[in-house]
Amino acid sequence: MNPLANLTTTAEPTLLVITGPTAVGKTALCVALAQQLATDIVSADSRQFFRELSIGTAKPTRAEMGGVRHHFIDSHSIADDYNAGRFEQQALATLDELFQRHQIVILTGGSGLYLQAVTEGLDDLPAAPPEIRAGLHLELAAQGLEPLVAELARLDPLAHSRIDLQNHQRVLRALEICRATGQPFSSFHGHKAAERPFRIIKIALTRERDELYRRIDQRMDQMLAAGLEAEARALYPHRHHNALQTVGYQELFGYFEGHYNYAEAVRLLKRNSRRYAKRQLSWLRRDPQYHWLHPDEVNW
Repeated sequence: MNPLANLTTTAEPTLLVITGPTAVGKTALCVALAQQLATDIVSADSRQFFRELSIGTAKPTRAEMGGVRHHFIDSHSIADDYNAGRFEQQALATLDELFQRHQIVILTGGSGLYLQAVTEGLDDLPAAPPEIRAGLHLELAAQGLEPLVAELARLDPLAHSRIDLQNHQRVLRALEICRATGQPFSSFHGHKAAERPFRIIKIALTRERDELYRRIDQRMDQMLAAGLEAEARALYPHRHHNALQTVGYQELFGYFEGHYNYAEAVRLLKRNSRRYAKRQLSWLRRDPQYHWLHPDEVNW
């Protein structure tokens, strides 16, 4: 069954969600669809929000946007305290305005939590005492992320298997809840999806693993040729910001600090990007509402 059958024949406002792992081909496909549908794109890529990050986030250029209006790209600074909860509020307000002009709007990105925030809402997590958060940040600064990841594996194996373990903000948030409540972070998940005033169609793009991994390696080579190292050097003084605790920058920061040579940095960039894609796929497969398609199969 084609999930996009009769897409343009209904008057019901429709949010077309198109996601998938890094380098699968989301940008080109979404721009082509938006041009055909004469609509806008709302980005749910949690790194492309930030004005200071461009090459390392594969942010689409003006030419690649093809004249399509994109929302939530270059919308914030790395100094902003931005999270999925704030994005949910702002994205829903933007969609409310867009549906006054468009029957269909495209939501795209590879950040599963931010897609969930818009389509389902987020879990209502308990508050944790600020001293727990402060203590975790002190431990991170003194010992690094590895011991905290090990603690999360012990306290909450399910969360350990699901979250991005290279994103220290996600790891600290999970541990914060574990320590504050004495219960697994994952036990607070599983809420009923929030009602939305629009229909939602979810499509996840996929490719054969060898093809996807080849595209990821090629993208890393293209980023480096485009000046990723220089971009990372310019951002290095700001490396403590949450937005930079991510694949694409951390590997080069380690090279700048002398932990390994340039060749090893490139190897880690490609390896960690492939691992990130695997985690993205694992997250998306938890949601049975996604229709899985190769980018060439998306049509109506």
